[in-house]
Amino acid sequence: MSRIFARARLGVVAALAFGGGLVFAAGFNLTPFGYAQQKATPALTSASSSGSNIVSDNPFVAIAKNVTPAVVYIETERTTHASRGPDGQQLPPGMEQFFHQFQPQVPRRERASGSGFIVSPDGYILTNNHVVADADQVKVTMLDKRVYTAKVVGRDPSTDVAVIKIDGSNFPTVKLGDDSQEQVGDWVLAIGNPLALKFSVTAGIISAKGRSGQFQQLYNAPQGYAVVDYIQTDAAINPGNSGGPLVDTKGEVIGINSAIESGTGYYAGYGFAIPITLAKRVMNDLIKYGHFNRPLLGISMQPMGPNDAQAAGLKEIRGAKVGGFTETGTPSPAQQAGIQEGDIIIAINGQPVETETDLQRMVLDYKPGETINVTVMRYGKQKTFKVKLGKVPSGEAVASNSDSNSGENSGEPASSSKLGITIQTLSAALARRDSVPSQYRGVEVTDVDRDGSAAAAGIAPGMIITKVLGPDTRKTITSASDLEGVLKKMHKGDVVSLLIYWPAQARTLVANVAIGG
Repeated sequence: MSRIFARARLGVVAALAFGGGLVFAAGFNLTPFGYAQQKATPALTSASSSGSNIVSDNPFVAIAKNVTPAVVYIETERTTHASRGPDGQQLPPGMEQFFHQFQPQVPRRERASGSGFIVSPDGYILTNNHVVADADQVKVTMLDKRVYTAKVVGRDPSTDVAVIKIDGSNFPTVKLGDDSQEQVGDWVLAIGNPLALKFSVTAGIISAKGRSGQFQQLYNAPQGYAVVDYIQTDAAINPGNSGGPLVDTKGEVIGINSAIESGTGYYAGYGFAIPITLAKRVMNDLIKYGHFNRPLLGISMQPMGPNDAQAAGLKEIRGAKVGGFTETGTPSPAQQAGIQEGDIIIAINGQPVETETDLQRMVLDYKPGETINVTVMRYGKQKTFKVKLGKVPSGEAVASNSDSNSGENSGEPASSSKLGITIQTLSAALARRDSVPSQYRGVEVTDVDRDGSAAAAGIAPGMIITKVLGPDTRKTITSASDLEGVLKKMHKGDVVSLLIYWPAQARTLVANVAIGG
């Protein structure tokens, strides 16, 4: 019994000692005492545009109060022409071709809205190209309810950046930051006018940088010239946020909120912003010249995969694959310098290229007419070319549609078990129908084994195999026997590099395909 009482006394003493220790530690702020909760964030002081200081325990409050006065609500009106059916009702999009005999197209006024932010005291405003494209009237409303009519100074479809201006002075402005200094996981705020809910503020983090894959076509971007380089964020972005600022914890703008990717068209956990370092370059040219003087390397790029690295002789999966060249009527600057389809660009002026987004950013650091050194890997050999940069044309380039194939018949389909495809010679009739340029008239892929190596490399029915690029020979493909003659010399596990023309998108790509059994 005495042993039991001794243990009880010991337990009481231990409990009292533990409790006393907590009180002692709390008194010296050595450990939290109370409910488990996040520590209060130190107060942040930000100088507002009016010169007064804002002090808050929550830094987001200071940022919102400082930046929101320079954010604007943009409303546009544009004239569209809607076709009407036999009952006088507007036809659904895509149905106009079936109702030519009925009432002609009639003009219709269309309204839309978006966001922007003031970057200079005299009223220059940054926004998205797709917010103001083809607008007949642009109206700007500020936080203090002042309303202005704005004029479009310039816009660039390839980057989706536009500059508009309102008349006046001493407007509140934002400070433009440097997105290259931001990291994945950093806090950001998105400010804008989603769903006509004016001057809304949402918070999140930077989820990723350099996003490009699913955004190959920006609003109204000329074919082959879109610059795709997005900051991904989970700060809520919805229709109407377009053109508004993405702001870091210093209260500086690091991006223009521009796009969402969602099955419903509304926020689904992530949005996308154009990096401000790119937008500033475009903005300065738009203000000075009315257009963006964008340098042209003249290639179409593809992301890298394991087969691409193996074919190029690279130990790491990095670089930008040259899938083809921009169609400008003459050889592009890259073609003139000697760069070929299938080359992997690994450096610009000695600076390593990790992704196609890196390459775009590096080239944009130069001006048309400047010469850069482009280093490539070509099937195990490293080569460097001097490329004099051209200038991206203001209009969309037109590909040649000359018809030099005289044959009308496609020939019998032939299968290739090594690639998992069925092919046939492209007929002149089909080439004319699909407007296939003469230099890309090879063999058409009519069927693809979904479990084969060609499918894994992205080859699909309707694509045209035009050349074998490597690794040991370059050969133009005009028939099934041409392709089979190359493949029979190759063994399982080898990688063959094929130049593909894709009529559905009027562009070329390079497919590095592993040889099967």
